Amino acid sequence: MAAPTTLTRTPKRAAGPRQEDGVRPRPPRRRRIRENATAYAFLAAGLICFALFSWYPIVRGLLLGFQQVSFAQPATWVGWENYQRLFDDPLFATAWKNTGYFTLLALVFGFAAPFVTAVILNEFRHARSYLRMTVYLPVMLPPIVTMLLWRWFYDPGPGLFNNVLGVFHLPAQQWLESENLAMVSLVLVSTWANMGTTTLIYLAALGAIPGELYEAAELDGASIRQRLFHVTVPQMRFILMITLLLQVIGTMQVFVEPFVLTGGGPDDATVTVLLLLYRYAFVYNDFGMASAMSTVLFLVLGAFAAVYLRLSRGKG
Repeated sequence: MAAPTTLTRTPKRAAGPRQEDGVRPRPPRRRRIRENATAYAFLAAGLICFALFSWYPIVRGLLLGFQQVSFAQPATWVGWENYQRLFDDPLFATAWKNTGYFTLLALVFGFAAPFVTAVILNEFRHARSYLRMTVYLPVMLPPIVTMLLWRWFYDPGPGLFNNVLGVFHLPAQQWLESENLAMVSLVLVSTWANMGTTTLIYLAALGAIPGELYEAAELDGASIRQRLFHVTVPQMRFILMITLLLQVIGTMQVFVEPFVLTGGGPDDATVTVLLLLYRYAFVYNDFGMASAMSTVLFLVLGAFAAVYLRLSRGKG
């Protein structure tokens, strides 16, 4: 006689969307909205701070360039009058000429000195960290301390440089009072104060060059000069180009050195763009002219920044 069959009832699955194995169910709509709202709140806070402290001053400065601004009376719209007065001012052309001359000298001294220093430091096998700290030390000093130190160096009486010249029976120099030496003196100060950062960048780039390239060059009988120009420089071409553009952008904004050491003299030989902009705003109280000049500087530096971004994007 056949055994009776037992019917087994399968449990019912809970109502709801069917999920596949290994696939996480989507969170409820309310939870997703709450999470997205929190993320957008943090993002909005950052955007508001960025717009308030970055974009608003830029837009405000562009508008002030078309206005006659006085703290005693409301600002009045004057259109292109500020730009016309700016380009008619002979000191505007002088400031740009001096800034270009400073930038050129900074490239001659300030661009080569960090690279040479980095190449020399890279050859040391001992006390490398100490030497790096020594090179970077001027960057950590406050700018006003650096300027006062170099003012004593350049002092025409008891200054260090004239005392050194006296040891070799050479005539004393008017470092900051001479039209021929004033700009060169400012470039030396700027180079000494800022070369530490660039030197560390070059040292990092030198450390990334494969050692096999130098070994192959040595086996081929290459001299130190040949290894430098045929191995080191080609491997660092992109870094050298980027630092060149960044140095041009930085040196065109020079202000502290002429403001503290020379005040723009002698005979306006060291008046730079930012120093003239400072005079328009805080000496002549002509904020419209100062804003117009800042707009011109913004456009010039923006062109160099566009080249920098293009090179960076191409390398990436």
